[in-house]
Amino acid sequence: MEERCFQNPYPDYNHQASPAFSSTGQLTSDFVHLLNGKIKELLQHLEVGLKSVDAGDCTAYTGWAGIALLYLRLSDVYGEPTLLQKAQDYVTRSLRCLTRRDVTFLCGDAGPYAVGAAVFQKMGYTKEAEDCIRSLLQMHASVVRVDSRLPDELLYGRMGYLYALLFINKQYGMEKIPSSYIQQVCNTVLDSGERLSVHRNFTAQSPLMYEWYREYYVGPAHGLAGIYYYLMQPECGVSSEKLQSLIRPSVNYFSHLKFTSGNYPACVGDHRDLLVHWCHGAPGVIYMLIQAFKVFREDKYLADALHCAEVAWHRGLLKKGYGLCHGTAGNAYSFLALYNLTRDVKYLYRACKFAEWCMDYGEHGCRTPDTPFSLFEGMAGTIYFLADLLEPAKAKFPAFEI
Repeated sequence: MEERCFQNPYPDYNHQASPAFSSTGQLTSDFVHLLNGKIKELLQHLEVGLKSVDAGDCTAYTGWAGIALLYLRLSDVYGEPTLLQKAQDYVTRSLRCLTRRDVTFLCGDAGPYAVGAAVFQKMGYTKEAEDCIRSLLQMHASVVRVDSRLPDELLYGRMGYLYALLFINKQYGMEKIPSSYIQQVCNTVLDSGERLSVHRNFTAQSPLMYEWYREYYVGPAHGLAGIYYYLMQPECGVSSEKLQSLIRPSVNYFSHLKFTSGNYPACVGDHRDLLVHWCHGAPGVIYMLIQAFKVFREDKYLADALHCAEVAWHRGLLKKGYGLCHGTAGNAYSFLALYNLTRDVKYLYRACKFAEWCMDYGEHGCRTPDTPFSLFEGMAGTIYFLADLLEPAKAKFPAFEI
């Protein structure tokens, strides 16, 4: 553990006045000023850094679509047309270098198409937006084919395509993508999970099981937490019967994977309590547990989610850096998720403290990520988190949380 995270230097919330927000959760003007100043400073560094990145990376995870998504969010927060224009410039770059291979939001062509549709629609370019949606839906037939050999996980699989459909509807504020498209993807994922559970003799423990590269991954990026999280979303239209007979017992099996520390393994059968990231470990699992609590109204799911937050607080200042996938900013979103569920200002306080850490960007001796300016590994994701914190009640982990 000591090799992967810094010791948390901050005292926990103790019901005394916080310099970051009022007793009602309203950020103070001084803290807002700090956030705005750091966002502006980091954006300047980002723009310089982007001049030397891989010009052929279209993806949201490490490429141009992720930068476009950042500027789309900034345009929502600040309402400045120049920011939306930046989003258009970057998504246009992304659409010029599509993978022609992967179909997901984060690591494939679905991300550029979905972000492009959202940006063009806001710019008033209806034809360009419709073209993006049409291209996105052309992938649908291969995604829902049972024999397509497509995995079911978020980064490279069906759930990554599903998120793109949900993202479009969220951005348009209406059912732009018909619910039948979304339900067909979910039905294929349910069938896939049932088949694998039977084939690998998991049925008695978990009616739904999923693998990626022959491992039963646990976290949201490649594994169960992300798949179950989406299957429990109301927008996905999974029937009450399947929620109760398939998803609930699978989530209960998942809960038994928890270490005594409150953390979760990277894979089923892995007994090493090591990783505390969004992609692997408690900070990413928390979203599935919160959704299970909302759907099934069992306090045990909330209790496990609260335990996840303790893990993130004590072990979440990561030496890997300040990013979203495996960095401090990504871990901070787990506090915002709980704050928005419970309205307990302790979690807003913790998010603000992790933001203070992120505002000292580069001063802790963290490892430099492979793509240091990207959305999911680098500086763009940290900026996204700081901007989201300006409106904590609207904060959503980008390219994942609904």
